[in-house]
Amino acid sequence: MFQVTKDTVISEVMMNAPESAPMFQAIGMHCLGCAMATGETVEQACMVHGVDPDAFLEKLNSFLAAGQN
Repeated sequence: MFQVTKDTVISEVMMNAPESAPMFQAIGMHCLGCAMATGETVEQACMVHGVDPDAFLEKLNSFLAAGQN
């Protein structure tokens, strides 16, 4: 299973778990394919969008784990 951490770059998430895109879009991250996505970590993006990175990662990783069943 692909595990996302605070240090995971957004473009890496999109390459390994594209099904997670709606979760990012739901918190205002609409530019998942832009230049920032190739160098910005999940934690950095959460901070820019005013989202608690720990809470988001918990939801995201739970979602990804459920999809592996």
